[in-house]
Amino acid sequence: MNPAKLLERLLQLIPVMLGVSAIVFIMMLVTPGDPVDIMLGEQQATPEQRQALRKDMGLDLPAPQRFVHFLQNAAVGNFGISYFHRRPVIEVIMERLPATIELTLAALLIGLVIAVPLGVLAAVRKNTWMDRLATVGSLLGISMPGFWFGLLLMMLFGVWMQWLPISGRSDLASQVPVVTHFLTVDALLALNFTVFRSAMGHLAMPALTLGLPMAAVLMRVTRGSMLEVLQQDYVTFAQAKGLTRQRVLFSHALKNALIPTVTMAALEVGSLLGGSMIVETVFGWPGLGRVVVESIFTRNYPLIQAAILLYALTYVLVNFLADLLYTQLNPRVRL
Repeated sequence: MNPAKLLERLLQLIPVMLGVSAIVFIMMLVTPGDPVDIMLGEQQATPEQRQALRKDMGLDLPAPQRFVHFLQNAAVGNFGISYFHRRPVIEVIMERLPATIELTLAALLIGLVIAVPLGVLAAVRKNTWMDRLATVGSLLGISMPGFWFGLLLMMLFGVWMQWLPISGRSDLASQVPVVTHFLTVDALLALNFTVFRSAMGHLAMPALTLGLPMAAVLMRVTRGSMLEVLQQDYVTFAQAKGLTRQRVLFSHALKNALIPTVTMAALEVGSLLGGSMIVETVFGWPGLGRVVVESIFTRNYPLIQAAILLYALTYVLVNFLADLLYTQLNPRVRL
């Protein structure tokens, strides 16, 4: 890809993030509740003390000036002090973010590993029992609410069968040194398979709850795209040349059929980030999504602002990377 074009696409992300920042700031501005009251909690304070705290927090400034200060601080990663935790917001986020990344990556992996093979199989075996079973399964996955599916898994595997733990990240996390902050990876690096099994057991149900609905969507997209590609002339020509069916499918058809799947997978990252808030709350997963939900109830505005901006930046960058991947899957695509 031309470096100039790449730089141009990166610069286009700036107005998007400015727009998101403005929306987040306005939402926090019109939300009921006084941040000073939240910071003070049950403490008794004189009007002078309240005014001094308001000045320290910058709340005595006009809204446009506060927005400029917000942008300046956000650009250097300074999102202020968490009203609830009484610590810098960035510290709270960095403490919780690895657990959310671990959960999201696991869900994404589950979605892709299930969706792509099933989508290809359903397309190749069109109108057979395999195709119908995969189609019915995908409809169930799309229509089933995530939190309800999570509760079903919890009842089945956690309560009745007692195969998997129903909450938390692991009871043995303190037994491995922190290297990457991803518990499964740290356990493998320490060759502590007891902690690894515990971490995978705690990760299984939340990841399935997030990943299976995504797999249902991607499976339908892959199936439809594969059916369309299999009707193309170059696939017919490859078959006429005497190439094996496996080579036609995996070397010629699948690569082009994956382009819509990549698009949808990038869009589904937004669903994963949003869904992680619910899933982390249901399963007691100590990630960023759970602390955002807690912050909404406690009106912890600085942390909510920072988390929404982080989610938006992640979503924008993932879609940018998906655009770059198009050029690898189809060289005719120019960005």
